[in-house]
Amino acid sequence: MVLSADWGHEMTPRITTFNEFRDAVSGYRLPRVLLAGLELDLFTTVGERSWTIAELAKVLHVSERGLAILCRNLAMAGVLQKKGATYKNSRLGATALNANHPAYRGSYLDLIKSHWMDWLRLLESVRSGLPIDHDVPDSPDYRRRFTWAMHHRTLETAPAIAAQVNVRQAKTFLDLGGGPGTYAMAFLAKNPQLRATVCDREAALDVAQEIAATHRAGRRLSYLPLDFTRTSIPGTYDVIWYSNVLHIYSPADNQVIFKRALAALNPGGRLIVQDAFLHDREGLFPAEASLFAVSMLLFTEGGNTYSAAEISKWLKDTGFGRVKVLRVKKGSEDWEDGILEAVAPGSRPKMIARRTRSKGSSRAR
Repeated sequence: MVLSADWGHEMTPRITTFNEFRDAVSGYRLPRVLLAGLELDLFTTVGERSWTIAELAKVLHVSERGLAILCRNLAMAGVLQKKGATYKNSRLGATALNANHPAYRGSYLDLIKSHWMDWLRLLESVRSGLPIDHDVPDSPDYRRRFTWAMHHRTLETAPAIAAQVNVRQAKTFLDLGGGPGTYAMAFLAKNPQLRATVCDREAALDVAQEIAATHRAGRRLSYLPLDFTRTSIPGTYDVIWYSNVLHIYSPADNQVIFKRALAALNPGGRLIVQDAFLHDREGLFPAEASLFAVSMLLFTEGGNTYSAAEISKWLKDTGFGRVKVLRVKKGSEDWEDGILEAVAPGSRPKMIARRTRSKGSSRAR
């Protein structure tokens, strides 16, 4: 198998033989085993105790033969632990995968389960160029569930990023398209001088308010219901955080949003964009950023993933001054080298982002 190193990233496997193609296509097997465990509520049923296959099969209403093979593979993967004839949860299985534990990531797990069926319909979107459910309206209930999923996705990442992007001199912070406000809350927790606003649809902001109510810093968070693709952004801010939103929209839509963000920034203010950027000359790598574009084909009207170079050009064409990549500690990032900072024209006294240079970078997802 040929390995390719692009723009200093990790070596990426390239498929050059039939056997390599076969092995890549067969990669669905372990994910399907893991999803079957979730679909059975197996980890919740196992809970804190050890089970024999016969005991567990009776409770789950499945065959002993089928469950024995499934559990053996879940133990092989490390999400169950096997000792003799009994199985118990790993730490992960007993917490994030267990609906009876406070650390359960149910909303995000539900999203992952639904994506299995969605990706089976990929050919529909390739043929039409449209999302698979383009004729189904987005309901408030779906928006709530999706917003909780995004909160569960970023619980560890948001504090790690907020600890490395210095906004100590900023007073006002806008989390644009911020959904549950997880990043806004992380920046508020790290910066006691800061007041933040999260901007999104009303159904998403309902979730943000529920989350903020559980945090002391939530008293410094405000809520702005707004479709910023159609309407200018009210108020002015020192920092606008635009995280994991850019990929939803087309290049033209993003440039309109950049113009609105620039108009809402104080002189010298910063627009900080976090997303799945492509970094190599041909726009192929990192692999995760390329694959994420497939999700955008399946679920959005015009979304995609874009290169850091083209986004930098959009920002400069919009009127921003200096644009550069903010590097964070290896292993803490959401996407590989996935943060760009653009500075609005004007004075910016003492507002400098801390940049941690990494010797390499890896995806933390």
